[in-house]
Amino acid sequence: MTHPYRYSMGFCIGCLGGLLVAMTGSSLSLLATLLLGGLSGLFFVFISLSRLTSVGAGLIWSLGYAFWLWILIPAGIIPLLQGAPHMGMLDMARAHFSELVAYLLFFGLPLGIGLSIRPPFSWHPRRLIEGGLAGLLSSWLLGPWLVRQNASVFIAGINAIPSPAMRLTLHIMVALVIGMSFGLLFQQDIRGPGSGLCWGVAYSIFWWFSGSLTILPLLQHQTISWSYQHASSLFGALVGSVLYGTVLGLLYTLLDRLWVGLFIDSDPLNRNREGVGTRTARALTWGAIASLVGGLLFSIIMYVTGILAQVAALVGSSSLVLGFFLHLVISILIGMSFGLFFVYEAPNAGDSVIWGMLYGLIWWFIGPLTLLPLLLGGTPTWSIQAAEVLLPSLLGHLIYGATTGLFFLLLQRRFIHSQQAVGQEQQLRRPVGTPIPALWLFLLGLGLMLPLLLV
Repeated sequence: MTHPYRYSMGFCIGCLGGLLVAMTGSSLSLLATLLLGGLSGLFFVFISLSRLTSVGAGLIWSLGYAFWLWILIPAGIIPLLQGAPHMGMLDMARAHFSELVAYLLFFGLPLGIGLSIRPPFSWHPRRLIEGGLAGLLSSWLLGPWLVRQNASVFIAGINAIPSPAMRLTLHIMVALVIGMSFGLLFQQDIRGPGSGLCWGVAYSIFWWFSGSLTILPLLQHQTISWSYQHASSLFGALVGSVLYGTVLGLLYTLLDRLWVGLFIDSDPLNRNREGVGTRTARALTWGAIASLVGGLLFSIIMYVTGILAQVAALVGSSSLVLGFFLHLVISILIGMSFGLFFVYEAPNAGDSVIWGMLYGLIWWFIGPLTLLPLLLGGTPTWSIQAAEVLLPSLLGHLIYGATTGLFFLLLQRRFIHSQQAVGQEQQLRRPVGTPIPALWLFLLGLGLMLPLLLV
């Protein structure tokens, strides 16, 4: 695809996206929205010309671009230029939440797909098989529970169908579509379980916008509402998306590793000089040590917010000291999983901190919003009220993740330099043009913004 053709496509898709955004209620005039869409499409092609290496990469770059474009223009510059009444940044963003959905679905989605899809198309059966199995297994593991919680993005509304056979058929079809499309889009960018679960969460959050907020109301013959009030009522579905995406990404990575081990890396003459057990034990140890530092910093926020007492209640106590030590034990376990999942993901301090923050963000959804109420004998509400109470804990999880990621890298670097393992250090580096920065922009940006906007 020649450069002039790509610029033309970017301009046309941008104009079309601007038209659709204007039809959904843009704060600008139709002409201004069309012009802004076209120019934004041109600029996207300019900055991403060498980065659209796959359809998945193009999609995540364009979604991240659309998200930050929304922050800059509809939720930022335009209200100021139009002399909007004095409002806080969050209130301003809430007032333009419907435009965020429109930017993602009508601008980011077609721009990324349209510019990155080109022949020859890669329809390797490995991607379809692994993705389909991961989607089915994730749906089987979490689907019934998410339905009971009224928090399923993918199968909400299916229970209203009277025929059990039809419900089962639709359930399987939706799981297959999500899983197989995940494999087709992101297989080549998944290096290990860490990046796999992050890709899964990002893709599931996108499905929250396209599924819960858009497709399901259409299928149920209801009026589509993209207001932040309606999105707040679907906060439980957002939490369900994060859990589903986490399981989907982990299962896909596991199946992909199994496929590689069985059919690709089976040559006994070309093995690592260390066994998988040695490498795993070392990663677990580094994660445990690094998480102690992160857990100590996190404990300050937990003490101030009173969460340490809730942690102590897990063993039937109210002692803050016991809660503190139990918190450190939990921190070590999570840190060990970080070491296991992200050992091959970060070549430098910046990358490691961001991966750690993403992992901490995901654990905010998994831990205090889900597991803690269950372990205390209750049920997770996944309501905006519960999320509002736990917002200080979100900051603590981010600090914990960033600190754990940084100290994990320091321990890993120390080992690499002591062993003069130059090959291992090179193994951590990703190729030029990797879409991982776009994944960070999209997932970390929306992952932090949505809880703040919807509570």
